[in-house]
Amino acid sequence: MAQANRPGAVRKNKKGPVVGSGGQRRKALKGRGPTPKAEDRVYHKAYKAKQAATRKPQTSHNRPTRAGKGPIKEDLVTGRNSVLEALRANVPAKTLFVATKIEVDDRVKDILQMCAERNVPTLEASRSELDRLTSDAVHQGVALQVPPYDYRDADEHAAAVIRRYDPQEPGSRAPLFVALDGITDPRNLGAVIRSVSAFSGNGVILPERRSAAVTATAWKTSAGAAARVPVSKATNLTRTLENCKKAGYFVVGLDGGGDVQLPELNLATEPLIVVVGSEGKGLSRLVTEHCDAIVSIPIDSTMESLNASMAVGITLYEVSRRRASA
Repeated sequence: MAQANRPGAVRKNKKGPVVGSGGQRRKALKGRGPTPKAEDRVYHKAYKAKQAATRKPQTSHNRPTRAGKGPIKEDLVTGRNSVLEALRANVPAKTLFVATKIEVDDRVKDILQMCAERNVPTLEASRSELDRLTSDAVHQGVALQVPPYDYRDADEHAAAVIRRYDPQEPGSRAPLFVALDGITDPRNLGAVIRSVSAFSGNGVILPERRSAAVTATAWKTSAGAAARVPVSKATNLTRTLENCKKAGYFVVGLDGGGDVQLPELNLATEPLIVVVGSEGKGLSRLVTEHCDAIVSIPIDSTMESLNASMAVGITLYEVSRRRASA
């Protein structure tokens, strides 16, 4: 042993010189690839949750949801008057929700009777459940589930109405439409629909973008008038107004700085489209350019402007009054 450890001794167990690793280190660094997502690892709880979700029936799109909780495929009409008017106008109904121990009046009796005659399913719900379904709207114990509103085409509807108009025929009323330019509040839309119904208008025209829609809120505000007044959509409002003018309509816009005051509107007896803009921005530039007249409503100087739906109601009253006296 002493001789084997002395300087210069040959160590028989020593390996020869090694020139590199032979690729062993490169193989070690390669690893097993990227870590799978949690939902793809069978032992992870995210994987189990994903599998459970795929097995669960997808029914959330078939029932009303609260605002901001996902897409709403169907809507709810709330309130006794609104529900009754919707049923009387044969609006397609899916389900009637009635509060438990509701105080029954004549309207509720009629609602229940019509739903029974049409085989509309009626479900009882607690007050708290109705509050949740209607997003805390004033439902008066009844809510009617209806499919999305079926809008008409604005150009086709306006053209069809003026084709039927004959100024020589006694009792024939000149066509009357209201177009909304930038109105995004469904309550304003509902109030406008109600005014159009009250003064025998032919319909409401909405732009396809940046506009309120006929939702449950609009139905509620219209007090059922949305069942009687057709609402149509225009892909391009200015183009629709241009087409209507070619068909024989006159277009008047409402604006506080208008050059014609409402009592002096001589176009009131003609086929007419009344355009109203939002309170903040008013009429858009392109819409203004397509108007035959810009009409203002005389109001007290201390009041800057009127609510859009109120302005429409006043204007339609004046148009109706002038037509009756013509």
